[in-house]
Amino acid sequence: MTIAAPARQITAAAARADGVWKVYGTGEAQVVALREVSVELQRGRFTAIMGPSGSGKSTLMHCLAGLDSVTRGQVYVGDTQLTGLNDAGLTKLRREKVGFIFQQFNLLPTLTAEENILLPLAIAGRKPDRAWFQTVIDTVGLGDRLSHRPSQLSGGQQQRVACARALVSRPEVIFADEPTGNLDSRSGGEVLNFLRQSVIDHGQTIVMVTHDATAASFADRVIFLADGSVVDSLDDPTAERVLDTIKRIGADH
Repeated sequence: MTIAAPARQITAAAARADGVWKVYGTGEAQVVALREVSVELQRGRFTAIMGPSGSGKSTLMHCLAGLDSVTRGQVYVGDTQLTGLNDAGLTKLRREKVGFIFQQFNLLPTLTAEENILLPLAIAGRKPDRAWFQTVIDTVGLGDRLSHRPSQLSGGQQQRVACARALVSRPEVIFADEPTGNLDSRSGGEVLNFLRQSVIDHGQTIVMVTHDATAASFADRVIFLADGSVVDSLDDPTAERVLDTIKRIGADH
């Protein structure tokens, strides 16, 4: 039996979800995490995803990034449909087209900052583009820290290493899950400024899950979820407008 290759559809979006449902469990234990979610995440833009705890924002990001499967609907990264890809295909897509930044920095303690940054390329058997590597290092301001191990770096510096690691492979999209959640406000601001500059200077696409209105104000657009559904969005957000929207959504739900 021949299995058809996943459909490929050219799109201006870096990632998108079409009519996505995500359901966990069955019967009385069933939990609907996402309900008929359709979103387009534009290339070269910084998008924040917000919502109360349990709204489905992290689930949506994990489905868009190929870290979790959907129950119904389709997900695309660029022109590649994730729905139907096998484990090897998903691994290849994540390695070649997706970057990740998590709340926990996920750095290997025995490696230097430079080795941590270059690790995804080493795993993929790819040689780094040294000019691009230097551009990334200059952008995150880590030139004098490359030989340091994570234990010799502050939390903000460790997260900037994680940001550089995500950017160095030039992915189509970087998914950031609460990237400032473990940082003080100054260090968090440095990381957000880096993400913002990577969009402005290098056309990088960033998708960030956050609960922080100030962090969301660095984005070009904010998508709001509640009870597993998209309920609102804001372009050119300010922290005040984000907070007002969150309050209104809380009153409605």
